[in-house]
Order: sequence, then structure tokens, then C-alpha cells
Amino acid sequence: TGGHTTEILRLLSCLSEMYSPRHYVFADSDKMSEAKIRSFEQKRAETFSNSQFTLNRIPRSREVRQSWISSVVTTLYSILYSLPLTYKLKPDLILCNGPGTCVPVCISALLLGLLGIKRAIIVYVESICRVETLSLSGKILYYFSDYFIVQWPALKEKYHKSIYLGRIV
Repeated sequence: TGGHTTEILRLLSCLSEMYSPRHYVFADSDKMSEAKIRSFEQKRAETFSNSQFTLNRIPRSREVRQSWISSVVTTLYSILYSLPLTYKLKPDLILCNGPGTCVPVCISALLLGLLGIKRAIIVYVESICRVETLSLSGKILYYFSDYFIVQWPALKEKYHKSIYLGRIV
């Protein structure tokens, strides 16, 4: 929620106006992200007059300390909820950085690609706080992302598909 949103907004601040419209997806129980995104986009509109974005909420796939068994059910529900959204948005690029919410969105995008509807490029940026091990989202999306970026050399050594660019957030 708060930390992941801050990290993704730092990444987005480096993108040109070509990356528009931007569609933000966050958990329906996330109370902080919407305000952070709106503030970011308001500042961005001062520089780029044609700034377009949408805010989209989906059910949280996994709560903190939720059991693994029940998280399978809630993640499947979140995937089913994400499919129509992903179909409607048909993103070219999905940029995500670790909250559980990104897994259902990426799986939905992968399904659309497999069905020949629309292929999205998935760029996963592991959170800066992940120094020695991947997050659960990272462990899942490592195998499905087109680009998997880590911010610590120790992770690059363990996960050879990853790309190490140094600290980027």
C-alpha cells in the first residue's frame, strides 16, 4: 500500500508523457494509495497538460498474515475480478513493484495474451527493501514477467533472469 505506492510513483516520475493514459490498480482496502496517486498526478499535470489517468480498485488478493490456503481462494477471486478490467484496459505495459495486487492483474494480462486478445509487456521491479530474498509476488512473477528488475546485486546473483540496474527508486 503506502511503501509500494511511493516506490511506483518514483518510477513513474521518470517516464515521459508518452506513457499515457496511466491506469492505476490497487486493492479496495487500500486507503492511502488513491490520495498519493491523485497528488502525484496533479503535480504531473503542471508539467504535462495532456496527463490522463484512471484509478481502479480490485479485491485484495492476500491480506498481511492471511493463511496460505485462504489466500489461494482470495487470489483466484481477485483474478476473476481483474479479468474484465484488464480486458477493458488492454494495457501495452504493466509496471508493477510487489504488492499482492499486481499478481492477479499480471495473470489476467497473461491470459489475454494466451487467448490472442492483447499481449502486454510485464515489467516487475522488486522493492528496494528486498535485499536477499524475493517477495512472494516476486517469486511468482519472476517466471512470467518480460523484465524482472532487482535493486541489489545479491538478488541478481541468485536470480539469473533478473536485471540489476542499481537503486532505481
